[in-house]
Amino acid sequence: MLGQELQQEYQRRFVNIAQYRRRVWRILVKSYFQGKVGTNRDILDLGCGWGEFINQVEANRKYAMDLNPDTGEYLEQEVEFLHQDCSQAWPLADESLDMVFTSNFLEHLSSKESLSQTLSEAYRCVKPGGKIVCLGPNLKYTGGAYWDFFDHHLPLTDASMSEILELKGFKVTTCIPRFLPYTMANGSQLPLWTVSVYLSLPLVWQLLGKQFLVIASKPRH
Repeated sequence: MLGQELQQEYQRRFVNIAQYRRRVWRILVKSYFQGKVGTNRDILDLGCGWGEFINQVEANRKYAMDLNPDTGEYLEQEVEFLHQDCSQAWPLADESLDMVFTSNFLEHLSSKESLSQTLSEAYRCVKPGGKIVCLGPNLKYTGGAYWDFFDHHLPLTDASMSEILELKGFKVTTCIPRFLPYTMANGSQLPLWTVSVYLSLPLVWQLLGKQFLVIASKPRH
């Protein structure tokens, strides 16, 4: 039932702007996130949606996890789709990933216990020195608009995200409380050139940013 609901939610929110979202993410990856990822890495996109990030990032091996059964239809051939509940055991070996990336997903988990179990799996699978990159709406700055999406369950901020990562054993290396604007789901489609300009002006983030970016690493043995 949950998978069917996800199908309906994605179709309702994103089908009319899917092409625009892909183009925005192409710029985000090229201009910002590829530099955080590096090259020749093994990456898991957690809660990957329709693959806007994982399809476009350069990597050695690509994994994408989501409960939405439609997801597989949108992923490029080189991406291995893991269709499952992320709070359950991941079918990946210990210390097999260089990075876990997740964008606008963790707030959709049903409970703090689910988040805790998910991050435990991420910690297990990430190599020493590897990273987890978490992007999501920051309740500090979205206010009540955080709850405009029926499937938002967990209220998260940059501080609470950092705290749970540290509790799970990661070390936070980057914490940006205000990074990207809140959502593309119900906003206007700005010219694509404005995305690159925005990324180049961190001072503007302080005015328009409503999503946190938290990056943490797994300590080396």
